[in-house]
Amino acid sequence: MTKTLGLIGAGNIGSALARLAVAAGLDVVLSNSRGPETLADLVAELGPQARAATPAEAAEAGDLVVATILLSAYEQLPAAALADKTVIDTMNYYPERIGHIAELDAGDAPTSSTLVQRHLADSRVVKAFNNIDFVRLFTLARPNGAPDRSALPIAGDDAAAKAEATALLDALGYDAVDIGTLADSWRSEPGTPVYVDPYFTAKPTKELSQEEMYGWYVQTPGTSVPAAQVKELAASAVRAASDKA
Repeated sequence: MTKTLGLIGAGNIGSALARLAVAAGLDVVLSNSRGPETLADLVAELGPQARAATPAEAAEAGDLVVATILLSAYEQLPAAALADKTVIDTMNYYPERIGHIAELDAGDAPTSSTLVQRHLADSRVVKAFNNIDFVRLFTLARPNGAPDRSALPIAGDDAAAKAEATALLDALGYDAVDIGTLADSWRSEPGTPVYVDPYFTAKPTKELSQEEMYGWYVQTPGTSVPAAQVKELAASAVRAASDKA
């Protein structure tokens, strides 16, 4: 059972997960690449259940650890400290934002999560929290049994690790839909039917400025996406022959 959640990365997704974890009664150990002192404000907001640390310390402290950094920095994940841990990978491959990763472009790794698993050879990697934006991730969380509870896809090669991830999702306010192995995790990656869009109620009806777009983005409520719909959307994904990520 997860009592302490370690977070490597405290950006938008990491911060949303930290808030949900604290609300669920978990202890949280946060880290980033800039040092624990840069997380003082977030830790103060989260209260006594949270503390800041280095990535290696967060890895060691967590009963379960979330890696939520830029995929381009995946080799900086502390493999030794994460040995024998279940690691939830929220990372996506956005080559236009982070640059190209040769192994993915060449097809040497079938998905970005298989690449992460190769680096974390002694860990159990589960793909999750990668198909929803940070605003809706926080606002759509609901208690177990709520009629408007949403689901999120997970993928992994280890059944016990997927069970841990499912329990965490449940604690944080989501059902989990198992979409297969890490090689199948492309079904929830950017550009697929289950990625981000289903959790929005609508798209802007007119062209917006950058400032207006951000306001719309943070203020627009989400819409619940139940497990049956997530399963259907993931199953309907079609991978283009040129899609190596």
